Amino acid sequence: MLDKFDLAILHELQNDGRLTNAELATRVGLSAAPCWRRVRALEEAGYITGYRAVIDRHRIGLGVLAFVRLDALRNTAELTREMEDAVRGLPEVVSCHYISGTGTFELQVVSQDLETFSHFARTVLLNLPNVKDLQTSFSLGEVKAGGAFPLQHLKVGRTKPA
Repeated sequence: MLDKFDLAILHELQNDGRLTNAELATRVGLSAAPCWRRVRALEEAGYITGYRAVIDRHRIGLGVLAFVRLDALRNTAELTREMEDAVRGLPEVVSCHYISGTGTFELQVVSQDLETFSHFARTVLLNLPNVKDLQTSFSLGEVKAGGAFPLQHLKVGRTKPA
């Protein structure tokens, strides 16, 4: 079970993964050695799965963000795995979710422009294994992206609403 120090560490690292151990320890109210041990324990337990830089997609020329819903021709375990494996290998697909309701997968796809996206959709996405159809919506502007996960539901001693 996570205690208040673990939650504080997770909170601080979500907001700034570049904190030094000394700065992190100060922010969460621990000395450096116990803080470092806790971070390592959170990593080993799978709470922290990695660290990365968040890059502004516009600055690197990826002005289009598309939400693509792929419909499968048939939903079998083998065909779904083939589709998942194919999607994992596409760098243009920045996230993919197996969804309920209409469609099988919801993808977030980045591209330089509409022409480049159109070519990718026609030559790659429509030719993925087991794809029957696709529907696309385009982002007209980001309100919130890549946010930190809420942690308040994990607070020690917090009771669930009745």
